[in-house]
Amino acid sequence: MSCRQHVASRSLLVLALMGLSPGRGYAAGGSQLLARLCDEYWQGTLKAGPTTATSLGDHRYDSMLEDISPAGIELERRRLEETLARVRTVDERDLSSAERITRAALILELQNGLDGIACHFEDWVVDPLNGPQVGFMSLPDITAIRTPQHAADYVLRCRAMGPYLDQHIANLRRGLAAGRVAAHDQVRKVVEELDALLAQPVEKWALLLPLETEHPDWPAAAAAAATFRRDLTSAVREVVKPAFARYRAVLSREIMPVARPQDRAGLSFLPGGADCYRRQIRIQTSLDLTPDSLHQLGLEQVANFRRDLSELGLRALGTGDIAAIQKKLRGDTAMHFRTAGEVEAKASEALARARAAIPGWFGMLPKTPCEVKVMGLYEAPNSTVAYYRQPAPDGSRPGYYMINTYAPETRPRYEAEALAFHESIPGHHLQIAIAQELTGLPEFRKHLGTTAFVEGWALYTERLADEMGLYSSDLDRIGKLSYDAWRSCRLVVDTGLHAMGWSRQQAIDYMLENSVLAENNIVNEVDRYLSWPGQALAYKVGQLEILKLRDEGKRRLGARFDIKGFHDAVLRNGAVALPVLREQVEAYYAQVEVGK
Repeated sequence: MSCRQHVASRSLLVLALMGLSPGRGYAAGGSQLLARLCDEYWQGTLKAGPTTATSLGDHRYDSMLEDISPAGIELERRRLEETLARVRTVDERDLSSAERITRAALILELQNGLDGIACHFEDWVVDPLNGPQVGFMSLPDITAIRTPQHAADYVLRCRAMGPYLDQHIANLRRGLAAGRVAAHDQVRKVVEELDALLAQPVEKWALLLPLETEHPDWPAAAAAAATFRRDLTSAVREVVKPAFARYRAVLSREIMPVARPQDRAGLSFLPGGADCYRRQIRIQTSLDLTPDSLHQLGLEQVANFRRDLSELGLRALGTGDIAAIQKKLRGDTAMHFRTAGEVEAKASEALARARAAIPGWFGMLPKTPCEVKVMGLYEAPNSTVAYYRQPAPDGSRPGYYMINTYAPETRPRYEAEALAFHESIPGHHLQIAIAQELTGLPEFRKHLGTTAFVEGWALYTERLADEMGLYSSDLDRIGKLSYDAWRSCRLVVDTGLHAMGWSRQQAIDYMLENSVLAENNIVNEVDRYLSWPGQALAYKVGQLEILKLRDEGKRRLGARFDIKGFHDAVLRNGAVALPVLREQVEAYYAQVEVGK
């Protein structure tokens, strides 16, 4: 269901923004029921996602992992379905304009959850980027162990990894029986990750990192610490490592021999794949778009990139020939980092420069800091160039700009600034930390939302950073162009893989020809799209909508257009669906016009 059916009218939004009443009373019952349903949904979401709860500073489920059994998934499906039916009984006429936005957002989250369950990803996805062999090792980064009870819960969670992996195996076997199986290269990469993990003594596993923190304030601190060390080491050695060994054996012996080959890697080659892809497009973009229209949009955007790269390459490198520019950028060792320390230092420097500049461009600023953090070796070889990890709302953990320093000689210097601005400030950290700190919104709207908004905002800020004077040179601006092309290629490649029968190599070749990304990054990216269908579409769709809204505001308001006001209008309601974002921003423009 499209949230267009549930957005508030422009006139009501204008009145709400002006602090005026729409001239009629609202039944308290509708508001109270909606508030109760929002809270029930959020509490149920935390219970169903224990690690998400932990990352947000909620310790109630610290001893648990997600229930991925068929019974657990069916329980979650019923919860979402029943809540959706109840939300639809709330009459929009009984709500304020702000509450109508909340109702629409809740309906969208619930429908997206149901659509995701309908795709049965648990039956076939073997994920080298976010699978348990990576996700479990990242748990120490989101787990605050302050008391002996926290420590005991963490041990129980580690012990739960054994049954979790066994259930994951059972799901993959069930999918195999139904004709759903992962693509070969995803399985191969996960097996390689498991081989590297299992080759290490458990004392070096990231799961044991909490043992490095001392807790002198614990009662009987020495004895408690010794117990924690004994129990955690035992859990990892006796439960987690054997479970990963079982997982590795099943992948190599049962899944890999029948995994889909490179020329049948996309969703279109799975039973029900076409329907699932349509659902994923709607989930990720909040719009009812077709694969063909998205593919064509990507081709148009790539053509724009090639024109702009030729012009900028002539200025920065002395040539406008695309192939020559690509050869220079990919092949010249001077264009790449030499050490991991250089990669990290450049990330920190770009973040600091952006942090100093944002007060001139934003009225709303986050209180929570953002820090650079280097990815662990358990994930870096097959991971993307970087990602953002949101802060804990209670302030116990900052936002992290997670940077990949593995094989630094493959990391281009010219892309480092655009990458930093996207993942940290003014990109993901600014938007996500502000959303978490908003008041007057139900909790789910502070922490969840539409991917096209979240990723579209971050991509928008790569271009905004140039207006802010944050890029150091034309070479760094080529990095900005490269990253914009990367997201344009995603529209072509994701639809190509999942709706048009493209092979994995065809997708890799297209991105090599139409971006200046390093080949190792392109390969990891294509494998990411295969594991996470549709997510890659969100970036350009969201960015183009934000740019369109901004251009419309400049035409509409002329000299009264204020960039701070525009940015605040975009950010002040969290990561809403794109049709709702348009309503909000147009209402802000109407408010400015009323003040003339």
